[in-house]
Amino acid sequence: MSMPFYVSPEQVMKDKSDYARKGIARGRSVLAVQYADGILFVGENPSNALHKISEIYDRIAFAAVGKYNEFESLRVGGVRYADMTGYQYDRRDVTGRGLANLYAQTLGTIFTESGKPYEVELVVAEVGSTQADDSMYRLTYDGSVVDEHGFVVMGGNSDPIAAYVRERHNPKATLAVALQLAVAALVQPVADGSEVRTVVGDDLEAAVLDRTRPRRAFKRLLGGPLDKLLTAKK
Repeated sequence: MSMPFYVSPEQVMKDKSDYARKGIARGRSVLAVQYADGILFVGENPSNALHKISEIYDRIAFAAVGKYNEFESLRVGGVRYADMTGYQYDRRDVTGRGLANLYAQTLGTIFTESGKPYEVELVVAEVGSTQADDSMYRLTYDGSVVDEHGFVVMGGNSDPIAAYVRERHNPKATLAVALQLAVAALVQPVADGSEVRTVVGDDLEAAVLDRTRPRRAFKRLLGGPLDKLLTAKK
């Protein structure tokens, strides 16, 4: 009788982590950036139907990178949770922190108990009445949660993008300045000497959580308004 093949729990977790990280790195990057009147989300996405950035509730948005079918199922679950909580209790009881906790539990359970982890990375953001009240939670494939400040970069060529934004980000900037910074960061070369890319409006997915909007703060930036922001003088 042959002995069963043994793999240590540490090796299993490492293999799952490596698998998930490689899948996430193949996706195109998404940024969430604070600006004067709210939080801006920008990502490369030529599809007009499959969104990486979406509204969850009144003042809460969701952005993700990785496998679309996996993060879409998480988005739908978050919308259902938010709608049910707001209906049973009060709309103010639906918070970004509550959604982040829900996603953390879901991702953590999938990572430890299933054979294949989700290849996703998420940001749950909530805009407050002032910039100090804004919140951004970054969630990774294993359910880890980080409370981020200023900006978040996920997926793809994230390290040079994050370095570029870190040097230039101004949380008091206008929407146009923040958008132009995010787009410039997205096209940063992977290595020294790499060809500099360009990204046009049709290849971008952009949206904001605008604290000046009544109740529903989420708004997509499309077509003419997006092009106008991209070409505005600083």
